[in-house]
This record gives sequence, C-alpha cells and structure tokens, in this order.
Amino acid sequence: MSEDLPTLQRRLVAFAAARDWQQYHTPKNLAAALSVEAAELVEIFQWLTPEESAEVMADPGQAGRVEDEVADVLAYLLQFCEALGIDALTALAAKIERNESRFPAVRSARPDRPRGREGGETEKGGEANEGV
Repeated sequence: MSEDLPTLQRRLVAFAAARDWQQYHTPKNLAAALSVEAAELVEIFQWLTPEESAEVMADPGQAGRVEDEVADVLAYLLQFCEALGIDALTALAAKIERNESRFPAVRSARPDRPRGREGGETEKGGEANEGV
C-alpha cells in the first residue's frame, strides 16, 4: 500500500480533526514533536556499530521499531508542512538544486568532509552541515 503525499497529508489532517487535536498542532509544537520522534529513531542506533546499523532491518523486531519511528518522523514533518503551507517535495527539490550548485561533484574528497567546499567550511566559518 503506497499512497501519495497529498493523500497522506489529508489523512493526517482528518485524523487530527476527528480528535480535535488541530488546536495543538502549532508550528512550535509540531517542530518539537518532530525533534522528539527523530531522537527516538536515533536511540535505536545509538550504541550500534556501523556494521550493526547497516543490518538493523534484518531483525524483524528492530525493523518494526525503525519503521514506526520513520513513520512518526514523516507524519510530524507532513503536519508541520501543512501548518505552514510548505510543499515538502517542492522544498526538497529546491534544496537539492541549491546543494548541487553549492557542492559540485568532485572526483575525490576526504570521506569525513562534505564535497564542494574546501575543508568543509561554510561561509560563516563553521562546519558545513547540510541536510541534503
């Protein structure tokens, strides 16, 4: 079962409306809830080695936990976007395009640094930390 993004967003809106939860779905609250759910996803991987983390979906119990947390993160992100009128796919496409310009592909780079900027520095002098 795979539904498109607008359908899922409508289902989330209807779910919240049926329970009179819209009053709590402010951008601030949704951003906080999104952060909590992302932290719960991180918690699953917290003490795993890189190799163990790559195999987490092989364990049905862990796979179910990962899928549930991914669903929670996506649900809150979609509700956040709905609250602010953000088209998530358009925002993502625009971000990828900006990053393709900012970080052009190079033949070789240090694996611990983002590609495209020498030394991984941002304009402000901090470490580059782009989501996409």
